[in-house]
Amino acid sequence: QVYLVESGGGLVQTGGSLRLSCAASGPTFSRWYVMAWFRAVPGKEREFVAAINWSGSSTSYADSVKGRFTISRDNAKNTEYLQMNSLKPEDTARYYCAVSHSSRLSGALGEYQYWGQGTQVSVSS
Repeated sequence: QVYLVESGGGLVQTGGSLRLSCAASGPTFSRWYVMAWFRAVPGKEREFVAAINWSGSSTSYADSVKGRFTISRDNAKNTEYLQMNSLKPEDTARYYCAVSHSSRLSGALGEYQYWGQGTQVSVSS
């Protein structure tokens, strides 16, 4: 089992920044796993935001966040991060951490076996 706990969400004004963290634990967690961030708003399907491979050498981003968000991880702490800059009202959502057994980056929901409870990000205009 893998346990994921997100933190760092909050309310910020347009143009502001937030840094989300996701701490992973559990007997089956491996630093070799891909880690990712998704987000969801009520009434819409959860959407891919960013993913990172085990070493941090490969990342993938949704077009809507490229150039504004940066995903990273610290394997010594089993933690991934999402630095969000130049936030827009349309970034308002609940952000979820996800972990995949695969070593390949993917934006598909079905590729991720473990999910956190999420942290709310709200951007005011």
